[in-house]
Amino acid sequence: MSKNIDVVVVGGGYAGVMAANRLTQRDDVRVTVINPRPVFVPRLRLHQLVGGTHDAIVDYEEIMAEGVRLAVDSVTRIDASGRRVMLAEGDSIGYDYLIYAVGSESAGQRVPGAAEFAYPIATLETAQRLRSVLYDTPLSAAVTVVGGGPTGIETAAELAEQGRTVTLVCGGVVGPYLHPRARRTARKYLAGLGVSVVEGTDTSVTAVTREAVELRDGRRLASQVTIWTVGFGVPDLADRSGLRTDAAGRLLTDETLTSVDDERIVAAGDASAPSDLPFRMSAYAAGCLGAHAADTVLNRIAGERPAPIDLSFPAMCISFGRNTGIFQLGRKDDTAMPLYFSGRAGKKLKEFSCAASVKHLVAEARKPGAHSWPKDGKHRPKLLQAEQAPAAAPVA
Repeated sequence: MSKNIDVVVVGGGYAGVMAANRLTQRDDVRVTVINPRPVFVPRLRLHQLVGGTHDAIVDYEEIMAEGVRLAVDSVTRIDASGRRVMLAEGDSIGYDYLIYAVGSESAGQRVPGAAEFAYPIATLETAQRLRSVLYDTPLSAAVTVVGGGPTGIETAAELAEQGRTVTLVCGGVVGPYLHPRARRTARKYLAGLGVSVVEGTDTSVTAVTREAVELRDGRRLASQVTIWTVGFGVPDLADRSGLRTDAAGRLLTDETLTSVDDERIVAAGDASAPSDLPFRMSAYAAGCLGAHAADTVLNRIAGERPAPIDLSFPAMCISFGRNTGIFQLGRKDDTAMPLYFSGRAGKKLKEFSCAASVKHLVAEARKPGAHSWPKDGKHRPKLLQAEQAPAAAPVA
């Protein structure tokens, strides 16, 4: 009787669950997912949790393949040489292969006062905390959302739709990914909801107090509740475990998503940095990277050569409350096209995308190996070639 092959997946988000489900294609693979909470968090819904229109929780039983074991715990260290992970509760689990899918979190707020007085929403717990704070705060109180990306826009719109007084501080332009045409539409939607949008090169926040935010241009905006959606951070597990990371702390891998330090460790999702050239953070990318990470492990088990990652981004979408949205179509190189869907059509496409991010996990659980995604094959090789090209010699 053949020995089971143990694969440990660290992290139960979009990437980790997709990888775990896909690994069940082989009967001799035993999969354990280690996650600090007993429920799956669809992070695309966290702004709705803050606004009280969604609980942002899905039971793992609904999305995890039968036979995948869930260990509710946190990994404190990876012992790569011993092929074990150490758990916060004092136990340890051995592995033959490990998929590193720890996800992302709010970056450490380096702006004076932000850590003390601003509320991040990147995790279930921080979003629940903010929801509780808002519940005890009058609708007339000034709310400031810092960050003009999708999370900031969606949070500001969700709260303004409830009748709150909201200011969105962008620190640049609102919706930087959007095509200029779609950006104009975004401004119109925010204005229609009553959101005051503060844009410009000098609008970054320089300080946060209990009752205000201060901007680089010298303005001081009253703010009883300040919401922080700026920045990106990842858990420092890889660094603490002696594995090489990029400057942001993501695990460095080759193009097959295999750690540059250990071919038994494969990374996926926001915490992976293939060739030190990571993909844009998104649930869509996390699911695709999780599937590819599983394929890399399955290839190695079968004695086959893993393939390099190939992934294109067809769109990006933003909701403006419960009735309106923008579905921005993109080129394969992840730049915005002039074409986008707006209004109720944009909202329906946004809602479809949010629901699909979970349905893809369910489909993979029922039929492992089924998930597929758009490929490019041209743009990333060019980026890698440009990164690896030697710098031009200075002109004498």
